[in-house]
Amino acid sequence: MQLTEYIRDIQDFPKPGILFKDITPLLSSPEATAHAVEKLLEKIGDQQVDAIVGIESRGFFFGTLLAQKLNCAFIPVRKPSKLPKQTTSQTYALEYGEDTLEIHTDAIKKGDKVVIHDDVLATGGTAGAVCKLVEKLGGEVMQCNFLMELSFLEARKKMENYNIQSVITY
Repeated sequence: MQLTEYIRDIQDFPKPGILFKDITPLLSSPEATAHAVEKLLEKIGDQQVDAIVGIESRGFFFGTLLAQKLNCAFIPVRKPSKLPKQTTSQTYALEYGEDTLEIHTDAIKKGDKVVIHDDVLATGGTAGAVCKLVEKLGGEVMQCNFLMELSFLEARKKMENYNIQSVITY
């Protein structure tokens, strides 16, 4: 199965000049979704994983499925003021400005082995911030797992200290 057939390009979204990779056709197909989960699981292999950390919001789709298959915790990372208990935050640079992500302070225990998941690796800013959050709480980032990677944006250079895995590379 070619997963790229289930990803459509949307020109000029969310702003002019951006070619958005839309995964909703993939999510609409139970067969394609199941295939994507299997491919993501292959990237994790037989590593011991205590938790999947999913990045808001598209990282939640496959992150919860991966956690279920691996019989481990799913931990959401969200934008500020979306989590109900005490959080720790990480601010990171965007192309124009900054953004912040938060995680519950009790979500990860010292030594927890964590896989970070999101749908796409673009510039690496978001994923890098989540790696810092996990490490701040004492977790060990085993790998960063993505459905898609936009290799021309060279995020791997920013994240060279991490094991980056992606199913589809553009």
